[in-house]
Formats: sequence, C-alpha cells, structure tokens
Amino acid sequence: MKRFHVNVSVKNLQESTAFYTALFGTAPTVLKPDYAKWMLEDPRVNFAISLHPELVGIEHLGIQAENAEELMEVYARLKQAKGTIREEGKCTCCYAKSEKSWIADPQGLEWEAFYTFGEATVYGEDTATA
Repeated sequence: MKRFHVNVSVKNLQESTAFYTALFGTAPTVLKPDYAKWMLEDPRVNFAISLHPELVGIEHLGIQAENAEELMEVYARLKQAKGTIREEGKCTCCYAKSEKSWIADPQGLEWEAFYTFGEATVYGEDTATA
C-alpha cells in the first residue's frame, strides 16, 4: 500500500518538531539536527520537515511506494500526467537510500515518486561528498 508524502520547510526545527509531535501524538521516527520524519499509519503518511529557514512552507509532495513493483505503477501514472519527468534514479536523500523520479504539477508544485530501501548517515549525496 502506497503512502502519501509531505515535506515542509521550517524556520526552527525544535519548535516545529514539538508542534508536530503534539499534533500527531507521537515522536518522530527519524530525528536529525536538520530533519525530522513521522511515518504515520493513521493517517497513512510520510510527513517530514527540513530545516530551510530561507524558504518555509510546503517543499514538495509525493507518493512513497512500498516496493519496486508499486514504484513502477506510480511511474506509469507520472507518464500519464504528461509532465516533464526528471528521473533521479538511485540516490541518497533525507537520510535514506531511495529510487526516485520527480514531476511538477501545472502550478509548478513538485511531486516525488519514490521507493526507500535503506537508511543513510547523511541528508543527501551532496552532503556526503562535501
């Protein structure tokens, strides 16, 4: 079963983590100095916040597949949406190893389709090489 994904940029990670912990009634499943994520079952959502004080609000939305077969199903839907698909492939992002592609809706809102298959010790690949 696929999971809805929301990533919100925030000014203050501690303050936002406290707010969303209270709102969801549970602590984050991942907590880093610049990132927090709640893998909720009710509602079934991957809700993440990232420290980006220069640009706050919804960063992107997405659909998280549970396995490679589901990801292929979501990729087929991206093609039907008739937007420009940016295939990122296998990558490290948000302290996870994933396979992903991106598309923007008609208003320019970014959507990510991805399958996560492992954890990472860095936020992203650019962080690992810096």
